Amino acid sequence: MTELRVKKLAVTLMDATTDKDPLVQEQIYNALCYLGESEPEEILNSCDEYLRQHEKMAYPHRTIILKAMEAVVKNNIAYLDKSTAKIVIFLASNEMTKSKEIIYDWQQAASNVLVAAGRRFINKVMEEVLTKFQPGILPHYFIMQTFANLSVSNVFGMVPFLNSILGTMLPMLGMAKQDHMKSVFCYALQHFSESIQEYLANLDKAPDPTVRKDTFSNEIFSAYDVLFNIWLQSREAKLRLAVVKALGPMSHLLPSEKLEEQLPKLVPGILALYKKHTEAFYVTKSLCQILEASVNVGSRTLDAQLDALLSNLHPQICAPVEPSVPLSLKNHNEVLRCFTVLACTFPDRLLGFLLPKLENHNERIRVGTLIIMRQIINCASSQMEIKKSFILSSMKLPLQDNSNKVKRAVVQVISAMAHHGYLEQAGGEVMIEYIVHQCALPPDTQPRKQTPEADDLTSDSVQNISINTLFLISTTVDRMDEVLWPYLLEFVTPIQFTGALTPLCRSLMHLATKKQEEGENAVLIHYDTHANLPSPCALMARLLTVSSQPYLGDGRGAAALRLLNVLHLNIHPMLGQLWNKKIPPLVEHLEANTEKSLSPKEWEDKLLLFLRETLMAISDDAWICQFSMEMCKQLSSYNGFPSEKNFLYKCIGTALGVCSNKDVVQKQLQELLETARYQEEAEREGLASSFGICAINHLDETLAKLEDFVKSDIFKKSVGLFSIFKDRNDNEAEKIKSTLILCYGYVARYAPKELVLSRIEADILRNIFHYFDTKVLGIKVETKDLTLKLSLIRSICMISQAVYNSVQSGAFLFSHKAELLAQMMEFIKTEPLDLLRTPIRQRAMISCTYLVILEPPLSEPEHRELIDTCLSSLLALPPLDILKERDGHVPDALHKETLYYDTISALKELLKSMLQKDLTPHGLQSMFEHLGPWIRSNKEHERERAVEVSATLLEFYRDKLNVSTVVPFYNLGVLVALFSPRCSDSLASIRLCAVDCAYYLLYIQLCYEGFAHDYRDEMVERLKDLKKGLEDPDFTILFNTCYNIAMVIGKRLPPDQLMSLLLTMFEGLADPDQNCSRAAAVMINALLKERGGVLLEKVPVIMALIHSKLQEVDEEHLRKAAQQTVYILASQHKTAVVSSLLGSSLPFDSHTCAMWKALATEPTLTPQILELLLDKVNRDVPYKENKSFLLGGTYERIATPLPFAATCALHEIMSAPESGAAVLGLYPHLFVALLLRVSCTVGVQLPKNLQSKERKSASRSQGTRNLDPCSCAVEALRAMLTQGGSDEVVKSVESAGGWELMKSSDRHHDGIMLLARAMAKHAGPKLPLIVKNLFPMLNSVYDRQRITTTAFFAELLNSSVVSDLILLESMMDNMTGRQKDPCTLVRMLALRGLGNISSGSPDKVRKHGAQLLASMVNGMDDKDDPDNVVALEAMSSLSKLLDHVEERDIRSMLLHIAIRIRPFFDNENHELRTSSIVLFGNLTKFSAGNCEDVFFEQILNGLVTLLLHLQDPKPEVIKACKFALRMCGPNMGCEGLCDMFLNHLHEDRSLHYGEFMNDVCKHLMQNYPEMLNRLISTNLFYFKSNWVDIRAAAPMFIDQRCADAGDARGGCSGASALTCCSCCSAEHPNSGVTWPGEARPQNPVLQTPP
Repeated sequence: MTELRVKKLAVTLMDATTDKDPLVQEQIYNALCYLGESEPEEILNSCDEYLRQHEKMAYPHRTIILKAMEAVVKNNIAYLDKSTAKIVIFLASNEMTKSKEIIYDWQQAASNVLVAAGRRFINKVMEEVLTKFQPGILPHYFIMQTFANLSVSNVFGMVPFLNSILGTMLPMLGMAKQDHMKSVFCYALQHFSESIQEYLANLDKAPDPTVRKDTFSNEIFSAYDVLFNIWLQSREAKLRLAVVKALGPMSHLLPSEKLEEQLPKLVPGILALYKKHTEAFYVTKSLCQILEASVNVGSRTLDAQLDALLSNLHPQICAPVEPSVPLSLKNHNEVLRCFTVLACTFPDRLLGFLLPKLENHNERIRVGTLIIMRQIINCASSQMEIKKSFILSSMKLPLQDNSNKVKRAVVQVISAMAHHGYLEQAGGEVMIEYIVHQCALPPDTQPRKQTPEADDLTSDSVQNISINTLFLISTTVDRMDEVLWPYLLEFVTPIQFTGALTPLCRSLMHLATKKQEEGENAVLIHYDTHANLPSPCALMARLLTVSSQPYLGDGRGAAALRLLNVLHLNIHPMLGQLWNKKIPPLVEHLEANTEKSLSPKEWEDKLLLFLRETLMAISDDAWICQFSMEMCKQLSSYNGFPSEKNFLYKCIGTALGVCSNKDVVQKQLQELLETARYQEEAEREGLASSFGICAINHLDETLAKLEDFVKSDIFKKSVGLFSIFKDRNDNEAEKIKSTLILCYGYVARYAPKELVLSRIEADILRNIFHYFDTKVLGIKVETKDLTLKLSLIRSICMISQAVYNSVQSGAFLFSHKAELLAQMMEFIKTEPLDLLRTPIRQRAMISCTYLVILEPPLSEPEHRELIDTCLSSLLALPPLDILKERDGHVPDALHKETLYYDTISALKELLKSMLQKDLTPHGLQSMFEHLGPWIRSNKEHERERAVEVSATLLEFYRDKLNVSTVVPFYNLGVLVALFSPRCSDSLASIRLCAVDCAYYLLYIQLCYEGFAHDYRDEMVERLKDLKKGLEDPDFTILFNTCYNIAMVIGKRLPPDQLMSLLLTMFEGLADPDQNCSRAAAVMINALLKERGGVLLEKVPVIMALIHSKLQEVDEEHLRKAAQQTVYILASQHKTAVVSSLLGSSLPFDSHTCAMWKALATEPTLTPQILELLLDKVNRDVPYKENKSFLLGGTYERIATPLPFAATCALHEIMSAPESGAAVLGLYPHLFVALLLRVSCTVGVQLPKNLQSKERKSASRSQGTRNLDPCSCAVEALRAMLTQGGSDEVVKSVESAGGWELMKSSDRHHDGIMLLARAMAKHAGPKLPLIVKNLFPMLNSVYDRQRITTTAFFAELLNSSVVSDLILLESMMDNMTGRQKDPCTLVRMLALRGLGNISSGSPDKVRKHGAQLLASMVNGMDDKDDPDNVVALEAMSSLSKLLDHVEERDIRSMLLHIAIRIRPFFDNENHELRTSSIVLFGNLTKFSAGNCEDVFFEQILNGLVTLLLHLQDPKPEVIKACKFALRMCGPNMGCEGLCDMFLNHLHEDRSLHYGEFMNDVCKHLMQNYPEMLNRLISTNLFYFKSNWVDIRAAAPMFIDQRCADAGDARGGCSGASALTCCSCCSAEHPNSGVTWPGEARPQNPVLQTPP
């Protein structure tokens, strides 16, 4: 990097120093320092130049640059040239003094640059700075500080300048008025004095070795005078502190005589500052320096100050060191230095002051005094040498102090004494014993107090300090070897030093190892000179016993074993080789494990084997007897240590087993029985173990001794007649019995295998039963003693094991097996089901585990009872958390938790042993028949336990299975279905165990298929990977995982197991755990999706199951899952599913409906289902006709079941909103089929079996669906239209009442026409296909279908949509063709349709006029029309057509029509009258021209009828007559009559019939006189009319006529007609003729009408 680039970069960085961000400033500083490492001079020059050029730059930014310069100078001082140094020095000097005000950061940074440069260029720095340090002128603050710092950083360079600096400075002291200047002068004097002392201390290295203290003494004393006498009196604490800091170093440079002279004032002056300053460190430091200076000059006046010094210093040591006060510890150490100085000069007076303080009641004073004692023992050893005995004797009271702080201080004092030979004096052993006592301190059990005065030091801390001290003095202080060895061995065997065993063993081992290095014999202990040492047997017994709990006391096991190894010569000369081989592996085993990982039983076995091998190696009966007796002696010392005592019993048993002296064995066994503390469990256990181990080699002697003891006075005294009535918990007899029973169990366990069977029933069991079965006066009393029960259970367990492991076990029939099992089950049953207090359950199950494997095998009832008893006793217990809380306190919770898990483990082992006896699919099935109800329990904790046990059993089954031939695992499906739903249990632990169960089951299946045990199936292994998903509580992830699990199962399940899996899985839908029922549904669907293709024959069964489960469980999620199941099945076997569902009883219940709706969920499947159902609807006949005897032998129509059910099914599917797309796709076919279905079910009855259901339903007034076939079809049609997007059609028909009309037998066609009208309006685009599909139905064999089709078409023709869709011609042709239909209604509707063309397509009428007219005429001529409905429709339709046909077409048949319709004028049916009259009126439009005369005749023929029917009882007939007369008027050639018709015959006006008829008759007679007779003769017909008003009008008409005719012709004709009329009236019995008007005929003329 070139210099130019460096400079530019440096300038850029310095420009950036103005940034206010501290982080940026720090980075700039670092960057400048980094550049300075590579180019120091360039950077320094650049900084100098930059600062000179930027004079106005703010000082904070200048400070950054100066700090960087200091770092560069300091790190590169050796490489700087003089010119650069000079530039830097000049710049720093100017920056430092530029401002007279103190700007600390800036000026300090500049001063530091000078100090850094002064390390090498001191002369140049001094040359520059001294220019600003002129006599008589108060210097700048930082000039003095720079001098002070230079004197420290470069002592040899600066001291030569100090004489002149002091000379200039001293006069200035009086000039300093401000405290900060006084402080900096003090600061300078302090550092000058320290530099001078260092210079004088290193004269051999100094440039001028002639410099002496006297050179500076006078100047320093002058300064001292100002500081001490003037400035120290200041009120400013900071200034006083600065003075004190300076006085200490200055005191070393004062002239001796001046110091001696000043001490009486100086020491009190300094001591007085303790009261003025809370921070004492600087005062103490200065005081210590003054004391050192005084001692150095041999001051005689210090003696007088001693009491004041001690009284001020001692409390400071006694005060606790405050960690929060930074200088507190330093002050403490300085005070101790002061005591060291005083101890060297005044040892007697100091001890006289201190030792009485050890008896003070104040703990702090005692502790502080001991701290000082330790200090002076360590630091004033020469002065204290002759005081050792005195000091040792003075420690008696502190040794008895119970304060932990005092104890710690005493231990520290003893440690100091050990290093300085105190412990070798008489009384030193007391000190060692004290330390060992502290090493054995018990741990703190009481919570520490929180008061301010509380002792904050624990016993554990004291113990740790003591342990470290003991080890330290035994390993690092060589002079202590002879003191400690073998003295420390005295502390190994006493029980009170148990806590100190580890440090004792370590120290002894170190000492013994050092002795071994001196020579083999050096380690040998001379017991004659050390009478208090324990014997070899005692040492071995003690060290081996404590090794049984190896991790207590910081690993005492390894320490004890190592010590044993180095003591082997002292134990027995035969052990060296064996122990060197055996002990190191034991130690390594301990070091390789931890307290948690080490198996206690395994470790005990190793130690007992080690002991046995040791005793065998010794092979000295006398020594072994001595050893066993020593162990018996030590038994009582372990009363507070149950584990160690238990092990010691086992060691005694081992020793007795090795001992060949049978008398000694029996004597020792007797002693054990007599001295045992039977109330303690560990002791009972240990005693029994001892007997068992002894029985390995002394079986008969052991059994004999037990028999003898029972017969002894000791036992009889304990087991008296009345003792059984005492409280069993306090009864010694029960505990002795328990111990004896346990002894027999252990004897059976350890007895030689070849001998045990012969002793079990004859000796062992007989005595056990004897002790357990208590009888009072011959009556058996059930024991309640827990210990006795547990002892019996354990003994039975050990006896069972002994039998099983015996040599002849295979051929041995254990006759007491059933009895013992029954007793164990009784124990289990008596345990409470809500508490877990005792290990009875666990122990009894363990005993059963070993009993069941013995011969003879269990019977089936015994097998069932045992399993059910154990499962009920354990699985039904409350959850573990509740068990912990009940009947116990918190300290007992851990014990209960351990007992709980142990009991679970015992149950698992028992079930395993029972399963092992029948390791077959049948045996597995039998086991899970018992576990199944627990697995499906509605209690989480019961399920959790059951599933956990199941997983263990299945894993065991898989591991133990040995398949020699390929056999079917027939119950795989059932078992997999049992666990699969649990994969979504509410507890994660159950979910994970359930997957494990499925995993093991699939591998068991693979084993049965012939795969090896170690075979790993990739698909099954996926289950392990899926377990992670079951840990997630998110239901989406959970059920997705269940789905994947089911897919794995589906792929690996044999086909023959699939149905059993599904059947059992369906049972899981009713699981009380909602998550599991959902999982079962998910898995069923997954399995069906994966394997459903092979289940065609099972579809009905599955559908029935789904239905039954929906009935059992009313849950929304189940309903949806069942729908999904139905859908999946249908996607594979749609025909079978549809057939199965159609077989459901009608009416469909809600569950069947839900299943139908499931088929609407998938757009691809729904159309296929709908087509299938359409086929079912159309394939069979819609009904069957049966002769009904109740209806007079007529036929009744009964709906056929299949189409009926299919119609209901269609309704259900199309009720689902999801079916919309499918319905839309099949719209025409569905519409046609359902429309025809509606037509075929009108008036059709239910099948007989459903009629009763309908009646019952009606009687109960249930809200079930109407079963009427027609109603069902209508509802289906409505649903179809709604889902097909024709909702407006439904509403339109509904508003018109059309749906109800469709169900009516008489008006069905009206309802159909309303539907057609709505379809034309709202669903026009859909009509072409509908019409196309309906055309064939016009030829249907069923009248109803033809009627419906014709009605639908007829109404469609009323809409223009038909023409728009180009359907008119084809529909018209089909309507025309229906005129020959055998059904009258069809013919009528066909004519209506043709007539409707005039409304729907009027423009087409003219084109087809002739055809249409011909059809109408044919309709009027219909011979097979008794009720004239066809004629009526023909007339009505013709009236509508007339406005649109060609005249030529109508004229050709005008006369025929007029003649044909004339008889209908008087028809009884008012509709016929109305239609015929209206038609007649319409025909008049076409009467002009060639037809005028002919039609006039027809008018005259009908005129009377029309006039008389103006009095018709039906208003519509009257209206029609008015219309016809108005239409006829213009054709009659009489203008007056025409005007009358037009003016008077208004449809909405009433008519004065008499006047009207009078006027009409006048016009008739005037214009048509020749017609009189014709009109009268026509009129006479109505004299017999059935209508009263017309009968009355007929005579009036004649009367008017006759009156008019009489006027004109002399009355001849009138009289004749009147006579005839009267005769006719007289012939009618109920004529009711009245004469309108006022005049009645006066001269009636009787005349027979022509």
